[in-house]
Order: sequence, then structure tokens, then C-alpha cells
Amino acid sequence: MTHDLHRTARLHRPGLCRDCLWMTDDLTDNRCPACASPRLVSHPELWDLTLAHLDCDAFYASVEKRDRPELAEQPVIVGGGVRGVVTTCCYIARTYGVRSAMPMFKALKACPEAVVISPDFSKYRRESRRIMGLVAELSPLVQPLSLDEAWIDLAGTERLNGGPGAFQMARLQRRIQTEIGLSVSVGLGPNKTLAKISSDLDKPRGFAVIGAREAKGFLAGRPVTLLPGVGPAFARTLERDGVRRIGDLSSVGAKVLTQRYGAFGLRLAELAEGRDLRTVDPHEARKGISAETTFNTDIRDLQSLKDELWRMSERAAGQARARGVAGRVATLKLKTADFQIITRRRTLPGPIQTATLLFQTTCDILTREADGRAFRLIGAGLSDLVETSAEATDLFTSDESRARVREGTMDRIRARFGAAAVTTGRNLKPRN
Repeated sequence: MTHDLHRTARLHRPGLCRDCLWMTDDLTDNRCPACASPRLVSHPELWDLTLAHLDCDAFYASVEKRDRPELAEQPVIVGGGVRGVVTTCCYIARTYGVRSAMPMFKALKACPEAVVISPDFSKYRRESRRIMGLVAELSPLVQPLSLDEAWIDLAGTERLNGGPGAFQMARLQRRIQTEIGLSVSVGLGPNKTLAKISSDLDKPRGFAVIGAREAKGFLAGRPVTLLPGVGPAFARTLERDGVRRIGDLSSVGAKVLTQRYGAFGLRLAELAEGRDLRTVDPHEARKGISAETTFNTDIRDLQSLKDELWRMSERAAGQARARGVAGRVATLKLKTADFQIITRRRTLPGPIQTATLLFQTTCDILTREADGRAFRLIGAGLSDLVETSAEATDLFTSDESRARVREGTMDRIRARFGAAAVTTGRNLKPRN
């Protein structure tokens, strides 16, 4: 059917069948009249919303289950390795209490029958490229957050792609399932935050909508942990200050929240009202965070290289914390005396934003590369970035969480007394 009617039928119930893509401006039944499917989406603003968030369902585990059909009904954990943590797990394993970044011994205690698979990140990146390739066919405004999720701005694409944003995303969801064999969840909203929240409301294979007119009321009674950047630790801080629900933030007001929590408090006040002015930036997620230095004279000595690498790790990690992001991939960059550039990356078991963990990872790579050659440059960086906050803890492994406490304390001292107020012993060594 054509979809010219949606421009005039604002008072009816716009509806969409996720299976056959039938559309109506006045949904009156609980099943699709075209295919009898109960998988209908209905919302007053369904045809008006053009900002979407796509999130793959338990991505790594789903790829493994697709490739090994015998695991379909079994709990699957992707992870292990030298750090012994859960990278991700399927939804069956989650019913046992298994969660990402959980130590493996705890995960197997909760679910001893789980099948544990070592991660194959080259395969996951390949599948991510396939999914994002299909996404990119809809709009040039796609902002990946990581391998398995992205924001999409579909404004102005209705005529080109044959229907409103909701129709396009339902068709994309079906296409990813059919062509790639993986399920994704979709959220539609008037801004990035609400679209991302909605994509998590109905997982797996979800399709949810939060409209602009209902946003504040929808959020008011929900826990503050629903907002991006509010982890368990910060939620406890808010609770001590009398804030448990998102509506409590509105009651406290922007002025008091800013006084208490700084810039993040102001952001919380905006989010509690359902406001988020950020636009979909196709280039933002591709920008990693890095720091590098060129030496006055070339360096061969491994210990001297490590000292410089620590300084670069501190700079890069400090940028990550200041921007409220963490990276799932650590990068070491070297330039030899004859100007050959060497770049080595390592995917981490969980996101990090501390110099401690960034240095540990890149130092291990450096030890393998420093074979007596002279180097003129060294750098450290983070990529595959995810949003977080200074108080969030639920994203991180235990090692990273402990390091964040130490480095966060140093950040606060430096903010109050100056950059030179506190430093590490390694930084006191003379520089090249």
C-alpha cells in the first residue's frame, strides 16, 4: 500500500506489521489483517520519528550460535582467556545471572552447563561490516557506537526508501535476520538517548518507540540507572541524595544537580526532561582517542620506551575519562628510525578508560615489537568507543574498576590543585 494517508490521519493509531510490513493509519486489531501476525507496532508518533537506534542481540554469542546450530538451545558464554572474564553471553545464559565482564569462575558457578567459546573478533568484525553495510543503504547519517550498535538518522529518506522511518527499520530488521542470520532490536525516538533506551525495552528481536510527547512522563517513574552513564555506584550516590527515579531529577532541578555533580548533573537534568540535542555524526564513532610523541633522539632501550608509553597511556586515558567514553580496543603505534609506521591493536575483554589497563595491554605488545630497532615515535590509543560516566562501574572488569578509583582520585586532585599536584613515579624520570 502507499503511505500518503499518514500525513493527514494524525488522530488514529498508526500501525506496522513487522513480518509482512503492512501499514495502516488506523490500527483496530491485534493481528495483521494481511498475514495474521501478532507482531504489530503501534504508536501515535510512529510515522513522525526519524531517529533510530539499532542494537544486535547478544552479538558475539549470536554469531557463534548461528555458526553452530547445535548450540541453539544451550547457554553460551563467549570469553575466558588469560583475563578469565565473560565477553558476552546469550540470553539463555543471562537467565542464570551471567553478565558481561563477570569473572569466568562466577559465571560457571551460576551456569555450570554453559558452553564457553573463545572470542573470534575477526569474525565478529566481518559480520559487523555486513550489518553496517545494510544500514548504510538507508542513510548516509549512520553513527556506529561499536561493532554491534549504531544510530541512524532517516530524516528525508522516506521517498527514496519507500516509506517512513519505522517501515525502513522493520524492513532492515527482517533483512538482517534473513540475509545474515542474526537478530537485532530497534528503537525509535525523537533523539539519540530516547532511541537508544527504546531499543533495549523489548529485547531480543525488539521494536520499541518512545515519542517526544510522552518522553518526560515515560521516564519519570523509571530508575535512574536507565539513563546512559548512571551505573550502580552513581545510582547509590543519587539515592543518598534522595534521587531514585528519573522524575526525582526533574524535581531537584538543573541548578542543584549542576552544583552537586558538575557538567554531568546538567546533562542528567536535560535527559530527565527527555531532551538530547546531539546529532547523528557519522565521523564521531570513528574517531578514536590517542596520544603520541616524537623523540628528540631515537630510542632502542625497552625500558625507556616503556616510560614514554606510560606517559602516552596517561594522556589518552585522561582524554577518555574527560569525554565520558571508554574503549574496547587498545592500540600501540610505533615509528621506526627509517619512518616505517607500525600499528598493533588488541581487542579487550571489556571497555577501559584508565592508563593502568591501557599501559598493561600496549606494553605487552611493545615488548614483542621492541627487538633492538630504534624508534622515533610511540603512541597509545583507544577505539571502538562506548559512552559512560565518571561514576559508572557496570561496564568494567574488576581490574579496570579498581584502576578507575585510583585514577579518578588523581583527576579530582589535579582539577582542584593543578596538573602538577599529583603524579606517578614513572613520570618523574627524565624524558628523551
